[in-house]
Amino acid sequence: MPTLPTIDLGPYKITRLIIGGNPLCGNSHFSPQMDQEMRDYYTAEQVVQVLHRAQAAGINTIQARGDYHRILYWLELFRREGGQLHWIAQTASEMHDVFQNIRVLAAAGAIAIYHHGSRTDKLWKAGQIDKVEDYLKCMRDTGVLVGLGTHQPQIIEYAEEKGWDVDFYMACLYNLSKQERESALVTGKFQEERFDDADRDIMLDVIRKTPKTCLAFKLMGAGRNCATLADVRAAFKYAFDRIKPGDAAVVGMFPKEKDQITENVQHVLDLLGSGNS
Repeated sequence: MPTLPTIDLGPYKITRLIIGGNPLCGNSHFSPQMDQEMRDYYTAEQVVQVLHRAQAAGINTIQARGDYHRILYWLELFRREGGQLHWIAQTASEMHDVFQNIRVLAAAGAIAIYHHGSRTDKLWKAGQIDKVEDYLKCMRDTGVLVGLGTHQPQIIEYAEEKGWDVDFYMACLYNLSKQERESALVTGKFQEERFDDADRDIMLDVIRKTPKTCLAFKLMGAGRNCATLADVRAAFKYAFDRIKPGDAAVVGMFPKEKDQITENVQHVLDLLGSGNS
């Protein structure tokens, strides 16, 4: 059976295709109707089943936000059944104490934690971006790998210029923060967002310039680039042709109507071949 290529993230080998957590929590970035459809589909039992299916297909890593009532609970159920995915955790911006959140995520088995991109972007716009560094230092103190999430390429450039102590960037190919916004999982309310294809090359150029590992996400434009199987393949190709060999892609999956997990794995195998990169 072909195996997905991997990259080194610190001491870990992670697959270049990572399953993303937004659909698990009903956050489609597409429509309120899709949000509800995802929430209806992703019961705790269904989440665990999908994670097992992802592992069986060759994916060895999940990226998911660090809330306690959903992700930690579901990962615990998954692990009780022998699941062994690496977990890259996003800070949960709604927590009253994000420093405590970081320490809990590290204790719960995350191999890496990154600062929530929407929160990063809000601090940038408020002229308070340097506050993020305190959270990064807290991550480092727990012993996990340290990451910074953002939708804005200039923030990665700033972190690089300042020499921030990060191991990786969680980099969105679409700059959703050009407008005022907040995560629907923080506010509980859907917000219309603008997906501009012209953003992709700007972020991809920054990704290529940094020597740090980048985890590129929103390849599919949150479902906007998925009308046909050919469109999905083209979106994968567009990203993998432009990210570095040491980078990976995070892709949310919603296999209600078709086996997106197997299809996505096959796209990556077709584009990259199998084995370690």
